[in-house]
Amino acid sequence: MAAHWDLMGELGSMQDRIHRMWGQLHDRTVDGVGLWMPAVDIYETDEKAIVVKADLPGLRREDIDLTVENSTLTIRAERRPEQGIAAGRFHRAERAYGTTSRSFTLPTTVDASLVKADYRDGVLTVRLPLRQEATPRQIQVDVQG
Repeated sequence: MAAHWDLMGELGSMQDRIHRMWGQLHDRTVDGVGLWMPAVDIYETDEKAIVVKADLPGLRREDIDLTVENSTLTIRAERRPEQGIAAGRFHRAERAYGTTSRSFTLPTTVDASLVKADYRDGVLTVRLPLRQEATPRQIQVDVQG
């Protein structure tokens, strides 16, 4: 019996590997300051809302900027290097510093006026409720006759 080959799974796995390799090559500059990209989960709840969770460990609330404009959610953040540690004193420096920005196109069914966000334990959680008219509703059919 021939083994089943999952083309879409293989492509997704290959894309993840390429992103990791590209990130390792370009996430840092010579002085340790460079680009970084927070991991993000996006899912829909039973309460008819889209939730975006972004890992932003070690940041303060004032380091995070969140906007919703023209059906686009944008998360911007800045991670600053530790103060008072000379570059020559590091034995290992793997954490990236600098600014990051991620944008996500929202479906037209999101009610941007009801967006809420909280930041706890290094995780930014953004709740994007769907409009009432966007939620499916059961329609009673009357039988005549």
